[in-house]
Amino acid sequence: MPRVPEIENPGDDPILKETWAKEQDLFGFVLNTTKIQAHTPGIMKAAKQLSAAIDRSGLLPKDLLPLVYLRVALINGCPF
Repeated sequence: MPRVPEIENPGDDPILKETWAKEQDLFGFVLNTTKIQAHTPGIMKAAKQLSAAIDRSGLLPKDLLPLVYLRVALINGCPF
């Protein structure tokens, strides 16, 4: 159980509605991290844009990115 409650419904917020729709289309569900970050939609959107920019930058090989994400999660004590 997360310490911060997850937002389950995007409500009337246009940023959340757009993000919910994209993740539903892409994954079939809304990511837990999105539901937590949804408390501050503007920051959530910026964080997602930063992640996307890192992926698109080409500075790290595509095969290495999942390992970097896993290592950062382990350092931060994140179970997934």
